[in-house]
Amino acid sequence: MTLPCGDTPHRLGFVTSTATVTLVTKPGCHLCDAAREIVLDVVGGTDGAAFEERSIEDDAELYDRFVEEIPVVLINGKVHNIWRVDADRLRGAILEATA
Repeated sequence: MTLPCGDTPHRLGFVTSTATVTLVTKPGCHLCDAAREIVLDVVGGTDGAAFEERSIEDDAELYDRFVEEIPVVLINGKVHNIWRVDADRLRGAILEATA
């Protein structure tokens, strides 16, 4: 497919895959609150992205895996980052995952 100069499949609405962005959190976590704001903003402005949030208190496997690393951002189940979220880096990773 040939696209007009400067256009991308995302901009033209030809997104063919999706990225699930999962924020792994725990109650009372101030870093989780900050991460949630950034993730929701990025996901909301990125075609082909879906958001879900999971608490380590509700999932023993997540607890065992991430108890010392909260918050964690996963893209399609793979760790994108821990502790702090960079909006530009997250946006780029979502675009790559949905390309």
